Amino acid sequence: MKLPAHIALTGRKRATPAPERPPVYAITGLRQKVGNYPGVTVEKKIGITWSQHGRPIQIIDLPGAYSLAARSPDEAVLRDVLLGRREDTPQPDRIICVVDAANLERNLYLVHQILDLGRPVIIALNMMDMAAAAGMKVAAPELERALGVPVIPCEAVHGKGLVALKLAMSRIELPLARHRWDVPGPIAPAVAELQASLTDHDARPPLIARAEALLLLTDFDTVRVAGSRPLSSRTHDILNHWRQRWTADAADWSAALIRSRYDAIGLLCRDVVRRTRDLGPSRSDRIDAVLCHSVWGWAIFGVIMGALFFSIFSLAESPMNFIDGQVAAFGGWVKGVMPPGDLRDLLTDGVIGGVGGIVIFLPQILILFFFVGLLESTGYMARAAFIMDRPMSRVGLNGRSFIPLLGSYACAIPGIMATRTIENARDRLVTILVAPLMSCSARLPVYLLMIATLLPGDTVPATTKAGLMLSMYVLGTGGVFFFAWLFKRTLFKGSPQHMIMELPPYQPPRFQEILRHMIERGWLFLKNAGTIILGISIVLWFLTTYPKHPHPDATPTEQIAQSFAGRAGHALEPVIKPLGFDWRIGIGLITSFAAREVFVSSMGVIFGVEGADDDPTPLRDALRAAHWPGGAPLFTPLVCLTLMVFYVFAMQCMSTLAVVQRETNSWRWPLFQLAYMTGTAWLVCLIFYQAGRALGY
Repeated sequence: MKLPAHIALTGRKRATPAPERPPVYAITGLRQKVGNYPGVTVEKKIGITWSQHGRPIQIIDLPGAYSLAARSPDEAVLRDVLLGRREDTPQPDRIICVVDAANLERNLYLVHQILDLGRPVIIALNMMDMAAAAGMKVAAPELERALGVPVIPCEAVHGKGLVALKLAMSRIELPLARHRWDVPGPIAPAVAELQASLTDHDARPPLIARAEALLLLTDFDTVRVAGSRPLSSRTHDILNHWRQRWTADAADWSAALIRSRYDAIGLLCRDVVRRTRDLGPSRSDRIDAVLCHSVWGWAIFGVIMGALFFSIFSLAESPMNFIDGQVAAFGGWVKGVMPPGDLRDLLTDGVIGGVGGIVIFLPQILILFFFVGLLESTGYMARAAFIMDRPMSRVGLNGRSFIPLLGSYACAIPGIMATRTIENARDRLVTILVAPLMSCSARLPVYLLMIATLLPGDTVPATTKAGLMLSMYVLGTGGVFFFAWLFKRTLFKGSPQHMIMELPPYQPPRFQEILRHMIERGWLFLKNAGTIILGISIVLWFLTTYPKHPHPDATPTEQIAQSFAGRAGHALEPVIKPLGFDWRIGIGLITSFAAREVFVSSMGVIFGVEGADDDPTPLRDALRAAHWPGGAPLFTPLVCLTLMVFYVFAMQCMSTLAVVQRETNSWRWPLFQLAYMTGTAWLVCLIFYQAGRALGY
């Protein structure tokens, strides 16, 4: 018999995305690719592994869920793939259910529903070590006999059980489930009638029809259950008939159906799970008593954030100085071996100056992603969401929205994509609209450059610089709360949803996975520096160099002023001059719309040409030496702070707008996002700068 080509991999919904080894990665190693499901843009990971017989097996890693009754976009993908509703993804030949052995009863609800589909199933009983640490012994052979499907004990983090799992995947024949579950008597006729209608009028296979009938009777939201395949009028009539009948009888058969399934699971767990010892409060509970305390929890959260920003300055200083020296030495070498001319200027001012001005910030980017990975790996990220649930509820959201927002500190794009786990559509859209206000890593080079210009030299304590940096993050977070409150009371009125979230157990940080995640993000940053930023730097050099000034002895400033870029900056200057910005800063604002960090390379190209070839002046010193035509300094402390505030609020990222369009399936919301964020940035900076001038700064 032909070996199955497609195996679906799914399991419990994790409380927070963590840089742990994903199941598809653990099974396939590096042989995987990531794509997107069209329509609802949810990532799918596809990996290729090989059976024991040398045949390729394609594994599709589906989102985790608590139930097939989908309440969020990622759960809808799981439901539609398993029910064979997706044209772009074939219905899997086999299904691997990854189950948390330490929370078996809760995890088996989804498995129970999947077994109803009548597909070959393999249960990967993961985290056996965590179950043992919790004083539980799970009898995998007894669970296998009871369900009639292979049950493989695993510890994926340590690589245990993966060989046995691959052996089970390689079996030509797998037995179908023979689990026992009797539908409550009063509900059985409704299930049978709906199943027959779904088979006859909706072209559902018999077992799929039975599973969908159970979902329709569990969750009366037919649009949510049926997905993109609307039900026939006959099936609607049958469902409405049973709804009306049960309403007249004042019977909550939906709850009874769920309860009966949990009763069957409870009986099963009593036979296969044994408590080896009573440990009392778990280690995670004892830690939570401190970290989630109403007072100490906030204090510790503040200390962690403060340590993050302090480390960005203190630990990264030496590697940044090293990179800066290497870039300067390379630029000097190029000037020494090439004759003067446009080509040398392109390489030194455009390529080396533009890209080098960004690469210098790589150590800070790596430190930021290391801290984020550390918080996720240990399980603290979910606790941060728990701590933030109460303040989030005051603006109409809940703590579940805080996880995507916290992830947006690193990058708004994965943060926006993480909103797929939010069940309420209004809350999800509000979170998407405000997520870019969180200061992402792309803003970090701009902040660092402005702080270096504002507070030059090594005499300024790192704590002062970290405090100024932290204030920008606090300002962005305040903007998130304000606009979430505003949108929930105007565009998206509705009461906040209660948060139900599983808190994962605390675990020692898995530094191998954290470092892998950190290196991946650092490499992505370098790829951007080597592609997008390199291209923009070359284009900007061309725009600042041509057309040539008619007088050969013109100063660099005069050359830039009459160039293509200078003309664009002069056209923008009347709009930004009330903010304290001149046409040269305007050029940086225009180019940084492609990516915020491009502002730094733009300033390097624009102001770097003012120094002599034999005097590679650091960019921060070049900015401090810049003046208005009348002789007044351009980058005053007030202007530096105003620029930082502008980048806190402005939407300066085309990639984020593209992702918002894909997630909302409309250009309406990204255009609205661009308008409200840019308008807010201009208005806040106008008030901030003019108030500062009025006070004498």
